[in-house]
Amino acid sequence: MKQFAALVKTIGTSTGTNDKVQALVDFFSVAIEKDKVWVIAIFSGRRPKRSVKTSLLTEWCLEIINLPAWLFVESYSTVGDLAETIALLLPESPTAIQGEESLHFYIEQLMQLEKKSEAQKKDFVVQCWHNMDWDERFVFNKLITGNFRIGVSQKVMVNALSKLISLDANIIAHRISGNWDPATTVFHELMNESTLDHSRPYPFYLAYALEDVPASLGDIADWQAEWKWDGIRGQIIKRNDEIFVWSRGEELMTEKFPEYFILKDLLPNGTVLDGEILSFRMNKFLPQTDNGENAFGDAGMVLPFSILQTRIGRKNITKKILQEAPAAFIVYDLLEYEGKDVRSEPLSWRRSMLAEITNGIQQPVLLLSPDIHVNDWGQLAAIREKARSLNSEGIMLKRKSSTYQVGRKRGDWWKWKIDPLVIDAVMIYAQKGSGRRSNLYTDYTFAVKDGEKLVSFTKAYSGLTDKEFAAVDHFVKRNSLEKFGPVRTVKPELVFEIAFEGIASSNRHKSGVALRFPRINRWRKDKKPAEINTLYDLQKMLEIYGK
Repeated sequence: MKQFAALVKTIGTSTGTNDKVQALVDFFSVAIEKDKVWVIAIFSGRRPKRSVKTSLLTEWCLEIINLPAWLFVESYSTVGDLAETIALLLPESPTAIQGEESLHFYIEQLMQLEKKSEAQKKDFVVQCWHNMDWDERFVFNKLITGNFRIGVSQKVMVNALSKLISLDANIIAHRISGNWDPATTVFHELMNESTLDHSRPYPFYLAYALEDVPASLGDIADWQAEWKWDGIRGQIIKRNDEIFVWSRGEELMTEKFPEYFILKDLLPNGTVLDGEILSFRMNKFLPQTDNGENAFGDAGMVLPFSILQTRIGRKNITKKILQEAPAAFIVYDLLEYEGKDVRSEPLSWRRSMLAEITNGIQQPVLLLSPDIHVNDWGQLAAIREKARSLNSEGIMLKRKSSTYQVGRKRGDWWKWKIDPLVIDAVMIYAQKGSGRRSNLYTDYTFAVKDGEKLVSFTKAYSGLTDKEFAAVDHFVKRNSLEKFGPVRTVKPELVFEIAFEGIASSNRHKSGVALRFPRINRWRKDKKPAEINTLYDLQKMLEIYGK
């Protein structure tokens, strides 16, 4: 544990990516195999299931330090992280046995606690606190709470492993993907190509937002244009006569989309498709685009993301849900063909093979995302304006000669999104952020007018500069009206333009609407609270855009 605690401390205090990579290389060079595997799991999101409630951690800590609960809450609000708050408040132990047990020992013990009594859980956790120094307590608490946002990304970890074993980072990223169990996986097997996992997906290729005019990309003939659909990015895999469905967040979602089971008999073995999971209504026409084409012809139409959202997270997919929120898979790319990794082939070849696969299946549950054929950038810009009516976020631009890379890269793939919807609102509540923002009020609730009243309709915590956040924090601390736990009611004086991608009706919100991806677009210092938008304005937007 001492080695892992030192690694976390180094990463947490390092500002340079190279320093973080080297710290990981140093750790992997000396750590035992089980600890190596668990570090890969932790930093790639495969954390063990939480076996101790955070409320119990707080209760046990309060017993030890004999501190009033309200003061603990204030301390937590200031620090912004429960694991760190407890580590800071616990007294130093003169009998701390530093680094006596390894990382995997503590993880395995915590996993076994799940079925034990509260008293047994308390004995183990408190004894560990007494035997650890501050750094070890901090990471031990992090293992329990499950939040390891300490400034290291999966990409950094992959680069460290690449440096350690002299293997291409893209290959390593693929090998640590998929459905492997850190409790039973051996490090050298995880890094070995011969390890058999039929469900293993490929790392996704992601695009940056287009920052310049499309004409800056050169000849439009070198680019493939297609709609950017608003669903769940995923991969469908057919290997060994089995079908697997993965989300971009590496969640295995096969059972959640039974519509795709038919593909088990239709797709050839050794096929991996990259695409979008969407709600899709069969056999309805989409609006015409200016080039005289329908996005999917008479196959059907893409439904809003809010429809798909009704079945996300449900354990049981009923017949009613399947009827109300039917799903299709819109295919973007071909990553594996006849069991061979084809990501290094040019996009033009991969798309031609995709056309053969989808034409051969002829089932509306699997559809090729259509190219948008135009002669110049101006014509494409005009077609892009139709995106929202198609329940699309805009247009994807992909160089026809491009390979399928790993992660977010510049140059070959760009997303040219439509402008967001916006509305002016006033801030009415504020709450402190977390992490480096734990001392600042950065999480805000906004309202619009409804006659003489203000009606809250959304929250947002991004979109301002550090300087602007500091200025708003200064305002909140001097203009608070009431305090409810960590939340402060503030004078409704600051006006902001809120941007969002979509709007839907909602019974859970006072306003009756829910926004998709709300964020602060700009601080409207030029507007007074009396000039903000109204609830009627939101309702009209719901009529127009909230299909």
